[in-house]
Amino acid sequence: MEKGKKEKKGIQLQFAAFVIPVALVVAIIIYKFVMGDPSHFQGGNSENNPNPGDYFGTIYKGGFIVPILICLLLTVISFCIERYITISKAQGKSSVLNFVKSIRVNLTSNKINEALTLCDQQKGSVANVIKSALIKYQDVEKADDMTKDQKLMAIQKDVEEATALELPGLEQNLVILATISSVATLMGLLGTVLGMIRAFAALANAGAPDSVALAQGISEALINTAFGIGTAAIAVIAYNFFTTKIDKLTYSIDEAGFSIVQSYAANHK
Repeated sequence: MEKGKKEKKGIQLQFAAFVIPVALVVAIIIYKFVMGDPSHFQGGNSENNPNPGDYFGTIYKGGFIVPILICLLLTVISFCIERYITISKAQGKSSVLNFVKSIRVNLTSNKINEALTLCDQQKGSVANVIKSALIKYQDVEKADDMTKDQKLMAIQKDVEEATALELPGLEQNLVILATISSVATLMGLLGTVLGMIRAFAALANAGAPDSVALAQGISEALINTAFGIGTAAIAVIAYNFFTTKIDKLTYSIDEAGFSIVQSYAANHK
């Protein structure tokens, strides 16, 4: 089991190392060839102001920070999809709540084999932990050289070890979402500062201010602020959503593990 978990973790790390560079390349392509297409600008020249109401051209004027923010947004979307698939698989084929209730019913009647069958049907992280504990349950029943307390401790330890193997895989890559929630905001603020520098530089010109440069500076500031805050908001929402789902799975595992220990204590005097 431990070897399988290491292989799974390796795949997840490879996914993380693959997604970010690809997202950056795609972001640059979108920025240069989609948003920067001459058709979005007056006179067919990207150096000019964007056409009225043309959002692609407007975003393009946000400057070199824009492709970085697009990269962060694509990364967030990619990891949201990946985490959703992973956590959905971890939950199993049916409702985790109903599954745990069924396990408790079987344990109350001391139907261990039926409970194991339910685990095989359910699949997922919760089922894996419970199945491991149930197998240990059967093993300690056959052990004549252990006291009841030692058997209970053995079952509890098995639950903890199985949980420790399953949970890291669920939490993998969430740190990236948490990091992006901060980095996106900071990058947006950096773009805002650069845009304001350009705007004040335009105002500082001798004589009449450069209205084009002033407009571009203000546009760069506002676009990067909006893009950065929007990306950060999505990352924060996704992070909280997934951590909540993981907490529910952890609670279900703890509840099932406690039920297994209590069932052994009740059925073996």
